[in-house]
Amino acid sequence: MKEEEAVLAEYMIIIARTLFLYGVILLIFRLMGKREIGELSVLDLVVYIMIAEMAVVAIENPDGSLVKNILPMMLLMVIQIVLAILSLKSKKFRDIVDGKPSIIINQGKIDENTMRQQRYNFDDLLTQLRDKDIKNIADVEFAILEPSGKLSVFQKDNMKGSDIDHPLIIDGNLQEANLASVHKSRQWLAEQLKKKGYDEIQQISFCSYSNGNLYIDPIDEK
Repeated sequence: MKEEEAVLAEYMIIIARTLFLYGVILLIFRLMGKREIGELSVLDLVVYIMIAEMAVVAIENPDGSLVKNILPMMLLMVIQIVLAILSLKSKKFRDIVDGKPSIIINQGKIDENTMRQQRYNFDDLLTQLRDKDIKNIADVEFAILEPSGKLSVFQKDNMKGSDIDHPLIIDGNLQEANLASVHKSRQWLAEQLKKKGYDEIQQISFCSYSNGNLYIDPIDEK
């Protein structure tokens, strides 16, 4: 009888731990922010898996200290939140942690050098194009490999007379590579901003260039 009571007590502890840790994980994921699975970076995915594994260990070991199991989960959450805040404040830090988008097909031409740098092969490209119901690479005007691994595709029929957005300023920082890609200079951009009433690049949260037009979004005043 005592043995049965001990087994029942152990099961009750496991159930209680499971419910409690479910609530803890739900809270952690809510605090870490909402993102779709397809938009998670490799780092995000690794952190989520680690937290889930720690929860499993805590559930499977009812005799272990719950505090010792929750502490590393909370530490990972704090690290992830700090990294997210730093990513919001610094484009360079965001590029280091999450990576940059890479243009795989540019104006109908495949950039094989970029594919090699990203270790992205033609099988990957064709598979992702088929996922978007695109049968022929010749139908693609632009294809951009996002940091999450997702492929953004712009077809030629939808791009007639239009161009993709080229971000020139992000978070007050000039994107010189993008500026060079549209064959414009820093002086030209400064003149265009001055016409709109902006004296400094640091006043701009986001600025992009497409089809000869600038889109400008100033930094919100605190």
